[in-house]
Amino acid sequence: MVAAGILLSRIVGLVRNRVFAHYFGTSDAADAFNAAFRIPNFLQNLFGEGVLSASFIPVYAGLRARGEEAEARRVAAAVAALLGLVTSALVLVGVLFTPWMIAIIAPGFEGAKREVTIRLVRILFPGAGLLVLSAWCLGVLNSHRRFFLSYSAPVLWNLVIIGALVGLGRGVPQYGLAEIAAWGSVVGSLLQLGIQLPTVMRLLQGTLPRLVRGSESVATVLRNFGPVFVGRGVVQISAYVDTVLASLLPTGAVAGLSYAQVLYTLPVSLFGMSVSAAELPTMSSATGDAATRAEFLRGRLGAGLRQIAFFVVPSAMGFLVLGDVIAGALYQSGEFTRQMTLYVWGILAGSAVGLLASTMGRLYASTYYALHDTRTPLRFAVLRVALTIVLGYLFALPLPRALGIDQRWGAAGLTASAGIAGWIEFFLLRRTLNQRIGHTGLAVGLTSRLWASAALAALAAWGLHRVLPLAHPVGAAVLVLGVYGAVYFFMTDRLGVEEARFVIRRFGRSSSSR
Repeated sequence: MVAAGILLSRIVGLVRNRVFAHYFGTSDAADAFNAAFRIPNFLQNLFGEGVLSASFIPVYAGLRARGEEAEARRVAAAVAALLGLVTSALVLVGVLFTPWMIAIIAPGFEGAKREVTIRLVRILFPGAGLLVLSAWCLGVLNSHRRFFLSYSAPVLWNLVIIGALVGLGRGVPQYGLAEIAAWGSVVGSLLQLGIQLPTVMRLLQGTLPRLVRGSESVATVLRNFGPVFVGRGVVQISAYVDTVLASLLPTGAVAGLSYAQVLYTLPVSLFGMSVSAAELPTMSSATGDAATRAEFLRGRLGAGLRQIAFFVVPSAMGFLVLGDVIAGALYQSGEFTRQMTLYVWGILAGSAVGLLASTMGRLYASTYYALHDTRTPLRFAVLRVALTIVLGYLFALPLPRALGIDQRWGAAGLTASAGIAGWIEFFLLRRTLNQRIGHTGLAVGLTSRLWASAALAALAAWGLHRVLPLAHPVGAAVLVLGVYGAVYFFMTDRLGVEEARFVIRRFGRSSSSR
């Protein structure tokens, strides 16, 4: 259900990005909108899903597992009240101090581009506050195993932005069109919150948000919240450093990075987030002595890692070898040219370096959160961010000059350097957790079979792509990626990968039932 909800919302999100690319390409207006969106998005990420999943869900799900329903509702109400107060204050501060934020986040923007970015940030900030409250709804829904609604709700947000661009964008200059998209984002945020609230209030039996004193459970949420909040903060600082570095590159780097980010975060969300989100309430509900809980966690973690690797390995190989097919199918239209497609492919190829590590790292972090340990992931997140900043600067600015290549390819260096740092964080998370609950991780044999299958499938698809006559990017993608997927499933099945056989059996039963 998590994967289905995420897939639906991501598909509509890709449609939104295609529409956006059609109208904006990699223009100054595209740079302005994408840079502006990152600033209020900082608020959403600090207080949103990741933080609440780490701090709120383990406590809330644990209370429900022990039958303490009344206390669970009190905790949910208190968290909602605190989030509402804090985010309201931060939205107000953000709107007032936007010009100073732009000077820090996008120092390379000047003139009209800078002024439009300021206006866009001020429009977008209230919507980010609404999305924080939407994340609280997600935490309640996930704890009650209502996964689909919470992860499909962003479909409304995407549809409103698409409707605003298509319905109101004809003949509007690009800067004005960017403001229309920003207002669409705010309305979509309100609808995303509104569609979840009725179910949440029903699950909480009408309990309204209110501050609570003297609750040990609320205090536990707040204690867990602190380290995760700091961890998310340093991660967001890393993302903003990427934006700063990209703003110093030639025009189109910020937009190109954003277009690629939508693609390379798709497998992270669809496979890493779905497995992690589904496992966290289950892991948090584990009971028994330390040995029993450790055995249970090892089993859940091992199964989740196999699921993640089975889908993410071919995703990484696809980005590396067939990134132009993927980017062309989704973006190549109107203002978005073939050269822009190749540029996004280069950035995607860089992201393939650490895709598997960052995805599996999410599940390891969820295991720590189930153990009510939010400090260990924080330490390693800080280290990863520090490495990302240092390596990102070196790979984005000095390295292209040293290699004598176009400076704009520094955007690909940003994603590659983040991947290197992601692997270091992953190895540290795994080593430390192994010391606590016993050996975890993927078997070498399974990993080898997955990469070998993905490589052979990519070779077959790449060969087909080379001999195909020039055709519409979408048609070429359907054929090439269809062959890639078919060969990958065939090879993994022949090599005895149980996950492939499971998917094939499920697909066969589904087809026969129809």
